[in-house]
Amino acid sequence: GSALMLSFPFSPNSMTAVIIILAAVIALIIGFGISGKHSISVTALTSLGNIGQRSILGCTFVPDIWMDSTVIQWAKEGAAGLVHEFRGGKDHLQEQDPSFQGRTAVFAEQVMGGNASLELKDVQLSDAGTYQCSVTTARGSGAAVLHYRTGAFSIPVVQVQSSSHGDTLQCEAPRWFPRPAVHWTAHGDTGDPLPHAANTSYQLNPENITVRVLSFLHNVTANTTYTCVIENSIARAIGNIRVTDFSITKVTNLQLVNLNAESVSSSFPACHWMLLLPLYLLSI
Repeated sequence: GSALMLSFPFSPNSMTAVIIILAAVIALIIGFGISGKHSISVTALTSLGNIGQRSILGCTFVPDIWMDSTVIQWAKEGAAGLVHEFRGGKDHLQEQDPSFQGRTAVFAEQVMGGNASLELKDVQLSDAGTYQCSVTTARGSGAAVLHYRTGAFSIPVVQVQSSSHGDTLQCEAPRWFPRPAVHWTAHGDTGDPLPHAANTSYQLNPENITVRVLSFLHNVTANTTYTCVIENSIARAIGNIRVTDFSITKVTNLQLVNLNAESVSSSFPACHWMLLLPLYLLSI
């Protein structure tokens, strides 16, 4: 009957200290997991809205594989309620500001890939302002601010009107706001600019905000390139038309000007007028 003796290398005090440290580490890990206070990267882009059209307010984030844990909230400075809320794979619009009712959506099938962009339908002049895109996932949360401007802009159509008094060029664009400036230039085969006077008129559209722009240039001569420029603080549109004895060639260009004074532009050469819109304009 000998007794079995076990010896511990730690004193009772040191063992207690180890247990306390382990408990603190575990609590810290659990705490971070529950609190979701890690920051995740969220990026928003300066956006422009075309009044009466569909617009995209761009926002992306570092995605998480757990779709049900992703919460997207869009808010606007000065709005009484949220612009849009998406969580658990569904829209939650109980707290939505009435001015946005029926006009907002997120791309639910793209949220898992990190797309938190907001689709805004029937853009209103009053939609302009400062927006915040906030995203929370199982990894943490983050937010980004974007400045949204609204106006109206459209690609001009340039055409030739022939009469017994000579040829006249017409430059027409259906929707602009604020009211744009219009000017013409002309370059002959020598490359020298030719001064020309134009008659420009503005007609208020039925919604009483945007205007239809119509400008005529008279005394057109052959073998000359004419340029009609329509511009305001939102956009700059250019319509070029080259008139020769045998053909008419047209090119149009629309530049959208953002808050950073940068511009995105696309040019589309067209013979006998083929009007093509770039993808980013189709989303406006």
